[in-house]
Amino acid sequence: MNAETPAQKILVLGASGLIGRFVTDDLRARGFDVIGVARKFSPSHRVGAFDLELPILAMKPAALARLIEDHGVDVVVNCLGVLQDGPGSDTGAVHHDFVARLLQAIRDSGRAIRLVHISIPGAPEEDRTAFSVTKREAERLIAASTIPHAVLRPGFVVAPAAYGGSAMLRALAAFPLDLPPCESGTIFRPVAVEDISATIAWLAGRDIDDASASSVTWDLMQPQKVTLSGVIEQFRFAFGSADYPQLTMPEFMLDLGAKLGDLANRLGWMPPMRATAIAELRRGVTGDPAAWMAATGIVPETISQMVGQRSATIQDKWFARLFLIKALVIASLAVFWIASGFIALFISYRAAAAILSSHGFPPSLVAPVTIGTSLMDMTIGILIAFRRSCAAGLIAGIAVSLGYMAGTAILTPDLWIEPLGALVKTGPAIVLIMVALLTLDSR
Repeated sequence: MNAETPAQKILVLGASGLIGRFVTDDLRARGFDVIGVARKFSPSHRVGAFDLELPILAMKPAALARLIEDHGVDVVVNCLGVLQDGPGSDTGAVHHDFVARLLQAIRDSGRAIRLVHISIPGAPEEDRTAFSVTKREAERLIAASTIPHAVLRPGFVVAPAAYGGSAMLRALAAFPLDLPPCESGTIFRPVAVEDISATIAWLAGRDIDDASASSVTWDLMQPQKVTLSGVIEQFRFAFGSADYPQLTMPEFMLDLGAKLGDLANRLGWMPPMRATAIAELRRGVTGDPAAWMAATGIVPETISQMVGQRSATIQDKWFARLFLIKALVIASLAVFWIASGFIALFISYRAAAAILSSHGFPPSLVAPVTIGTSLMDMTIGILIAFRRSCAAGLIAGIAVSLGYMAGTAILTPDLWIEPLGALVKTGPAIVLIMVALLTLDSR
């Protein structure tokens, strides 16, 4: 097949993720007919006729086979993956069980299909987390099948977009913080997402019986060794923060951050700093890209080329600076609303009721209003704490705050000039809620 005139039809699973989205768009730009599939696309992805929203992880082999047959697929690219078990995330279900069903579907489709599977680098004997163990189980399932396949093991992926771990490293580069020496010195070989897509394009351009593209497992990463601190330093040069004085983070802060991240994970959030992320970070990113480079002729970009080929824009800088602050903003708002309602209801109930009584509220309404507003405040805080309901909680927080301000102006206007200025401070609080709402998107 002539690689200059792509004719293969490609199905990309997980087309809303960091790698999947780039690969889908890039392969289309190269002339391939690409169908992107994800459970859900964000509005900014501009879902069109060739992007499908499907409950892909819940689909049985027969449904997957029909998807492949109906669209005449020649190459399946599996970019699906989750970092850690949590609400709605099951590493075993995504990495092992789904791959088993996908392999069965490819066999049942009756078509000659090449499977390109995105995995992780590293030696199998070093696998310690559910993430890495189940990723490796999927590799073994694929290797045992008779399906032409390529298992790609990318290093730390550097892309124009940032999500998860790539966003966290950008955030560290924007702040005067260094990781502890043990983590800073870890080997951490990166790869440009463009090199991943170029590899998939090369594979899609091979005939199905081409031995050089069948049953291969390649490490995709720059051949030069680089440490984690070296990767972060490149981002610092791009952000213009390389000359900032650096404060070394104590070891316990990483472990504390992982515990807080795991707690947030139970509330439906997917923070990059979780136990699995820290364990994989400490493991490092190693591999040997020689076989990949020899087969494809691709010369991977180095980290200095990936990051240094363009100056960081103001969008890059704002994102990096706000990424870690976003979690602090949401957490502080949740605590604020819950604490304010709890204090008024259980600790300072009499004082809260006395404020209403002293401003002419009918005695029969003092208790219901005090109890009702306290419960409402705590409910807003709980809504903000959970990822699924956070947007509703933030919007409710703005509405209730405006209601408090308007109601007070009508019923007890003198509270606006009380010494501590509690109501005056409500305005900046609303602005902070708006910041949280506007930065809520994670992709």
